[in-house]
This record gives sequence, structure tokens and C-alpha cells, in this order.
Amino acid sequence: MELKATENQRMIADMVRDFGAKHIKPKMREWDESQEFPVEVFKQLGELGLMGVLVPTEYGGSGFGYLEYVTAIAELSKIDGSIGLSMAAHNSLCTGHILQFGNEEQKQKYLPKLATAEWIGAWGLTEPNTGSDAGNMRTVAVQDGEYWVINGAKNFITHGKTGNVAVVIVRTGEVGDSHGMTAFVIEKGTPGFSAGRKEDKLGMRASETTELIFQDCRVHQSQILGNVGEGFIQAMKVLDGGRISIAALSLGIAQGAFEAALAYSQERSQFNKPISSFQGIAFKLADMATEIEAASLLTYQAADMKNRGLNVNKESAMAKLYASEVSVRVANEAVQIFGGYGFTKDYPAEKYYRDAKLCTIGEGTSEIQKLVISRAILK
Repeated sequence: MELKATENQRMIADMVRDFGAKHIKPKMREWDESQEFPVEVFKQLGELGLMGVLVPTEYGGSGFGYLEYVTAIAELSKIDGSIGLSMAAHNSLCTGHILQFGNEEQKQKYLPKLATAEWIGAWGLTEPNTGSDAGNMRTVAVQDGEYWVINGAKNFITHGKTGNVAVVIVRTGEVGDSHGMTAFVIEKGTPGFSAGRKEDKLGMRASETTELIFQDCRVHQSQILGNVGEGFIQAMKVLDGGRISIAALSLGIAQGAFEAALAYSQERSQFNKPISSFQGIAFKLADMATEIEAASLLTYQAADMKNRGLNVNKESAMAKLYASEVSVRVANEAVQIFGGYGFTKDYPAEKYYRDAKLCTIGEGTSEIQKLVISRAILK
């Protein structure tokens, strides 16, 4: 088992750190406070090849694998979890769904625009009354000749307002039937398709989250990904890969919080010595470092398996579950190490603390991950 970073991973990590220092750090607090989605930053990330990391070069992407992808997300998230989240959602969900299940015409049409961030992508599964219970969705598509008429709403959609195109899973059959849902690619500006309310969030505030609303939205059958009735099954497979990206996001936030706390503990002096010299702080740092290392191993194991075409249903859920919970614990301890300053916005700990919590909720709660894992081991 090779644990050393590849040359491509080192190159990507250096590139992201340089980019973040110039284009993210100077504005991230402003974006957080105003809840601004900095679309121009994502256009620049597209120029660097980071908005189509997994997309083959023939479609305008970088053609990398999951090891490079995890590295890119983690390094971005060490700087700002919001930017890491939006980059991950664009790559794994909308772009990833089209890459995995689109026909050649659909790939040629959408992937070059998404891979370069000429277009920003959104992905819609969750609804107001069906979060974890996605199979019970109420957004419905009814066939009318060559078109499908969609009515309903999705919520908690990343890039729901700014996105140029969305992959949306809607019900085309009976409620609760896993083969009764279908995935459609819907472009911004399609009549009857609009963005609703933008959420005012605790954390990840520079990552846009809105409703999607469908009112007699007519979509041609050529916009269906795969076949009618395959949408839910496709979505579950997309989420297997997406959970690796959220594990990477969690890992980056945890690493960022740890590094900030470590540096502060060596600079902050009490009783005429650095607080890192006190066992109470040193043991916190030891626990944080150990859990981050374990989360990293789980995440990169899932990424390696995904690269090799293996089933990662259990392993991606394990990585996402553990890394997200570690992120919350590490961020919490970082605030504690900073003490009173950790509770102020003049220091970075509070933002890591607010951002980390989403990792235990988005793309499947920790409880859903345990359900996935337990089903896999009890087969």
C-alpha cells in the first residue's frame, strides 16, 4: 500500500495553496458575512482545471482520478470550507452525474462547459419533506408526448440560483418505488424553472444554497439521463462517489482547524510558557492529529478503491461518517484551545467550527451513513 503523495497530488496541493493565498484568504471573511457566492473564484478554479478534475481531457477536463480530487478538495477546504464544498458539489454531483450516466450527445454538450466553469452546475434530490427519505419525493414529472411536465420543489440545493444547469431527480412512477424516479438535465432559463429562497446558514455561507421551483416546466425527453425510472438508482451511485468528496471536505476543515490551533498554542503564552507545553493542551493536539490521520487513511482508501473501479458503497460511507465527525470534534477543540479568542471572528477557529457541522448532514447524515454501513456488513 503506497501512502506517499504522487507528483500530481503535490503539484495540485501547491497550486491550491498559492491560489488560496491570493484569491480566497483576502476576501473569505467578507463573503462569509455577506453570504456572497464568489462566482468569479470558481471561474478561476475552472481555468486551473479544478472544476472538471475527474472529467476526461476529451471533454475539456483534467482527466485526473480520485486521489488528486481528494487532495484538491482538502487543500481548498483547509482555507475555506465554503469554497471546498461548492467545488466538490459541482464536480461530484451535477458534472459527475452527467459523466457517469449521460449519453455521448449529453456529455459533449454539457461537460466542456462544466469542466471549465463556463457553466456552474447544481444537483437536486432533497425536498422540503423528504431529506433522508428521498424515495418519498413529491416533485412529479408527467409525460406529454415528447415532453415531460414537472411540478414541485427541491430545497437545500447548492448553486440553485447561480447554476446554469441542474441535474434533477423527480418522480415519474409510484411513490416509494425506487424505480419510479428519473433524472433530467434542465438548463437555467427553461420556462417554469426558477430559483426560490436562498437559505441563511450557520456556516458554509459563501456556498450558495437555495430552493428550486418547478411550475409546469416542460422538458424534452432528450434531457433524460439514462432511462426513465433509473434516477434514484443513479443518484445513489453518484452519492457513493460524492461521499468521498465530503470526507475530503471534512478532512480539509479538520486539518485547517488543527494547524491554526497548533500554531496558536505555540504562540500563546500563559504562566510564562507556551500553552502547548501544558499537558491539557498537548493531549488535545495529540488526539486531534491522530483522528485526522485516521480520517485521511479512510478517505484515501475509498478514493483508491474508486479509482480501481471497485464498489465503494461501504468504504465511502465509512470515510464520510468518520471524517465528518472528526471535523466537528477537531473544530470544537480548536475553539477551546483558542479560548476566548476562539469565540471571536478575529481568529479562524470559529469559522471552522461553524463550517464543520454541515459535513455531518450534507450528502447523507451521519445516521444514514451508519445505515449504509450496517446494511453492507449485515448482508
